[in-house]
Amino acid sequence: MENSLEFKAQVSLLADAGARLAARGWLPARAGHFSARLDDRHIVVSAPGRQKDMLDENDFIIVDLEGNLLSPAERTPSPETFLHIIMYRRDKDLGAVLHTHSANATVLSRQLPGGLHLSDYEVLRELPVVQYPAEGIDVPVFANDPNVQQLAAQVDDRMSRQPDLAGYLIAGHGLYTWSHTVETAIQRVEAFEFMFECEILARQLHP
Repeated sequence: MENSLEFKAQVSLLADAGARLAARGWLPARAGHFSARLDDRHIVVSAPGRQKDMLDENDFIIVDLEGNLLSPAERTPSPETFLHIIMYRRDKDLGAVLHTHSANATVLSRQLPGGLHLSDYEVLRELPVVQYPAEGIDVPVFANDPNVQQLAAQVDDRMSRQPDLAGYLIAGHGLYTWSHTVETAIQRVEAFEFMFECEILARQLHP
């Protein structure tokens, strides 16, 4: 499967995403994880501990939607892979999940453990769940549980109750968002990060 055209195409897109988002300062110190769908039963996900602005096909792992490894054993997936897998299980049309670690997202996740509401930003139109920016969206914050499968279950439960969720934060950790393609997932990261920066600036101006 690692020799397939789909694998090579998705890895190229994810590697470009790593370079693009790392250049914005959103992936420090080998942080973050990316994934993309290969078919109905398999995804490709970045291996842990890799510098995200220097990714190549050797920095990615294939797993199935049960978490079973299909790549060489020396490439061990991160436990956070389950936070990706639950998204692909929920939506057969989902194409990519991106996880970043920006300073703004991390600060907000620590200051607002109950989550935050984003409204009246024009870039909310980048999120398909928003028709009018005034409607806004809620971004939940989950505690950074070392038991990632338990954390994944919490996220899955929240999405069952809030199926239009467009992204979430993990406290002290970063942003997860997703879309049908890698490119549109990047656009959603950029939209979220713009709003997070605005929220930080607003708190500085009006403490």
